[in-house]
Amino acid sequence: MTFLNFLISGISLGSIYAIIALGYTMVYGIAKMLNFAHGDVIMVGAYICFFAISSFSLPPLVGILLAIVVCTILGIVVERLAYKPLRAAPSLAVLITAIGVSYFLQNAALLLWSSNIKMFPSIFVLRSVDEAGNEITQSNIALFDGRLNLSYVTLVTITACILIMLVLTWFTSKTKMGKAMRACSEDKGAAQLMGINVNATISMTFAIGSGLAAVAGVLLCSAYPTLVPTTGSMPGIKAFTAAVFGGIGSIPGALLGGLLLGVIETFAKAYISMQLSDAIVFAVLIVVLLVKPAGLLGKQIREKV
Repeated sequence: MTFLNFLISGISLGSIYAIIALGYTMVYGIAKMLNFAHGDVIMVGAYICFFAISSFSLPPLVGILLAIVVCTILGIVVERLAYKPLRAAPSLAVLITAIGVSYFLQNAALLLWSSNIKMFPSIFVLRSVDEAGNEITQSNIALFDGRLNLSYVTLVTITACILIMLVLTWFTSKTKMGKAMRACSEDKGAAQLMGINVNATISMTFAIGSGLAAVAGVLLCSAYPTLVPTTGSMPGIKAFTAAVFGGIGSIPGALLGGLLLGVIETFAKAYISMQLSDAIVFAVLIVVLLVKPAGLLGKQIREKV
């Protein structure tokens, strides 16, 4: 059962990476931009939820919804102020701007909330009352006579990832805005000629990606309950790696890349080395890209000269 425990933990971690990777893959697929500030939106969402629950004693669901709203607005503002003026700029200018926005959000969080480590509250627990009237909290489920333990955070994370992927697939396939996103992904010029508002479509893409980043931030800090201004940096980089791994621009690729990355990282920590786990993850990425440069589910696009 130890192997199964590690596998489930890896799938749970990979589900978080997959949700974050969706923001990267959607923005790149439609706007052809790498939003490296995406990892810091995760941190902002986690802080909003933390203060909503800890300082204002709001229910966890309200805290999560508030984090989604704030991050959605933040995503739209960042796109309008930082990225929209650079639509026709070279990719290097966009990349430098993204790094600048990332450092701005980190330092703003540092000024607002200090660098002190904050312990994220346990929000995915089952609460009950015993016969004496004492509150009992249960954070996991024991299966197979205690040989397999599943935390509620793990169950919620995996379920949330599956639901988000299904809803997002339906949204991009069946709704008017989703079809507009796919059209902009293929050819923004042709989409504009067909009457599609490209600017509104790109803003909606940033809004959806940032809202999902808030969900990922809450799930991440619920599983690993420490919160600092740099919380989103490494998960953001790993999620970008997952997007490239699966094929950036592909929603199923983000899911596959995230899950594989989480499983590889968990097994590397468990069976090889805690210190070398990150190196192993990136080494696997390099090997995959040498074999399939477009990623596992990515499509090789030939450019006409």
